[in-house]
Amino acid sequence: MWQLEDTLRAFDLDADRLRTEYVARFQWSDAELQAEAEWLGNLCIMMRQEGKQERGHLQMNMGTLSLLTDLHLAMLQSPKQAFYSAAYYQALPFIVELRAKEKQTDNEKPELETCFEAMYGTMMLRLQQRPISKETQTAVTHISKLLALLADAWNKERAGELEL
Repeated sequence: MWQLEDTLRAFDLDADRLRTEYVARFQWSDAELQAEAEWLGNLCIMMRQEGKQERGHLQMNMGTLSLLTDLHLAMLQSPKQAFYSAAYYQALPFIVELRAKEKQTDNEKPELETCFEAMYGTMMLRLQQRPISKETQTAVTHISKLLALLADAWNKERAGELEL
């Protein structure tokens, strides 16, 4: 969703431009193109209403991040989730280092937001075909393992199969 927010910003949150310059490129049925254009238009409206024209994330995305953070903390406290805790403690030094490098230190920001920013930033570097340092790649490897375990737990929790 963060990439989508940036894509919408690249089109100045203009639903008409999105429809003609972006959505029209997809080889989908007319109904699918219409549904996609409508969804993106609604996201543009939400971004304007929430003041996210230049940066930041939609409240619904931050709400999901909050739910993930709650699950993350519950997993860390659960003796049944030792594997998750081990992955967290392997990733933690990299998370701490990334947080220390941020220009504006926000101690209230969830650690998971730092993790998602690292993953998104690395994806953007790859898309731009820019080099990724060995240190960054090591950090992203540990963080991605943690996030993969969290995603699995999220799916299990939604299915009522997670044991904490």
